[in-house]
Amino acid sequence: MHNVKDIKVGIGFATGRKSFQKALRTNIHNWKESGLVDNKEISLNLFVAYDLKYNKTKKTDYTNVPLELADQLDSSTFIGGASIKEEINYLIRENVIDNNEAGKIFGKGYAAKRNALMYYAIKNSIDYLVFIDDDEYPMAVTNKHKTALWGGQDILSNHIKYISQADITHGHHCGYVSPVPFVEFNDTLKEEEFRSFIEAISNEIVNWDTLKSIMENGGVTYADINILTSDNATEVKELNHAKFISGANLCINLTNTQRVFPFYNPPGARGEDTFLSTCLSERKVLRVPCYAFHDGFSTYKDLLEGVLPIRLKFIKADNEQVTTRFYKACIGWIRYKPLLLYITQPDCYEEKIKKMREQLYETLPKICNYFKEPYFINIAAEMEKYHKNVKIHYGEFIETQRIWAKIMKHFAQNL
Repeated sequence: MHNVKDIKVGIGFATGRKSFQKALRTNIHNWKESGLVDNKEISLNLFVAYDLKYNKTKKTDYTNVPLELADQLDSSTFIGGASIKEEINYLIRENVIDNNEAGKIFGKGYAAKRNALMYYAIKNSIDYLVFIDDDEYPMAVTNKHKTALWGGQDILSNHIKYISQADITHGHHCGYVSPVPFVEFNDTLKEEEFRSFIEAISNEIVNWDTLKSIMENGGVTYADINILTSDNATEVKELNHAKFISGANLCINLTNTQRVFPFYNPPGARGEDTFLSTCLSERKVLRVPCYAFHDGFSTYKDLLEGVLPIRLKFIKADNEQVTTRFYKACIGWIRYKPLLLYITQPDCYEEKIKKMREQLYETLPKICNYFKEPYFINIAAEMEKYHKNVKIHYGEFIETQRIWAKIMKHFAQNL
C-alpha cells in the first residue's frame, strides 16, 4: 500500500510555444475537476523542458505560472539550457559520463528534451511520468449526424490507473493527428501515385490505409465511441520488432529505472517515440482508453477558451501553411525511415531502400507539380543523405542507450 502522497506523478511538457501557458491552465483545471488535485494519496509535479529558440520565446513565457494554478501542484521544475549545463557538470564531476556522452543524451531536438524530463523526474523520485504536448488538449471529438460532439477526457487518471501494471501506457489521439491534407486527385496527381509516395516515406503506423481514411474525413481523426466508453486497457503487440507508442498522451513507469530506455532521433529528424518503440520487446505496453485532441495546425486554440466548434474544417492543400507543414512532416519521416528500416528489417534493408528510391523518383515530380512547390524534390536528397549515414545513426542509437544505462546505474546507487 502507498502512504499518503506516496504516488508521485510527474507531468512533462517539452515545449517551445507561447501557447504553453494556456494549455497548462486547461490541463490543471482538468486535474482539479477530476479530483486529482485534492487526492491525498497523489502528488502532482510539473516538469517543463523549454526551448527559447523554437519560436523566439523568453524564459518567463514558461516560468510565470499564475499563483492560483501553481498552488494546485506539489512542485514545478523548469528546465532550460543553464540548468541542463549544471546537471551535465555534476555528472562529469561524479565521473558518470563525459562531455561528449552528455551531448548524446541532452543535445538538441525533441529526444533530448524528453530525456531531460525523464532525468529530472527520476532525480526527484517521481514514480510515473506522463508526457503531454502543448498542442494537445484533454478532450475528444466524435462525428455524428454531421455534427462534432465533444467530451472531456481524464487523461492523467487513466494513466495512473494502469501504469503500475505496465512499463509504458499510451492513449489515443483525435483531431488533426495527420499532417497530410485532403488531396483531390486529378490528372496531375492520381491516387495510386500519391499512395506510392506515402508508402515510400511512411512506416507501419503512418501508412496509406490509415491516411486515406483520415483524408476522406478532411484530415480529421474522430474518436472511437467504443474506446471512449471502454474501461479496459489493451496490451500493445509487437509489430515488425516494435511496440508502437505515441510521444504524448504517454506515461513511463520510473519505479525501476533499470527498465527505462532513453529517447533518440537522428540529427534533424523526429521519430523519437518510434525509436523508443523498437526497444520494448521485453516491456509491457498498454493502450489506455483515453483521447487527446491534437490541434496540429494551431487553428483551434479557442478550444482552450471553451469554444466547441460544431464542425471541424477540412484541411486542404490550398494555402502555404498547410503545404509547408506537410512538407516538413515528409522531411521528418524520410529522415528517420532509413534508420527504422535498419533496426527493424536489417535483412532486407538495401532492397527496401532501392524500392523507396524508385518510388520517390517516379512520384516526386508529380508531388511538386500538384502542390506547386518545387522544394518537395528535396525529399529524395534527404533520403540518400540519411541512408548514407544510417550506420552512424545506428551507432548513436545504441550509444545513447549505453550512456543512459550508466546514468541510471548512478541514480540507483545514489538516490
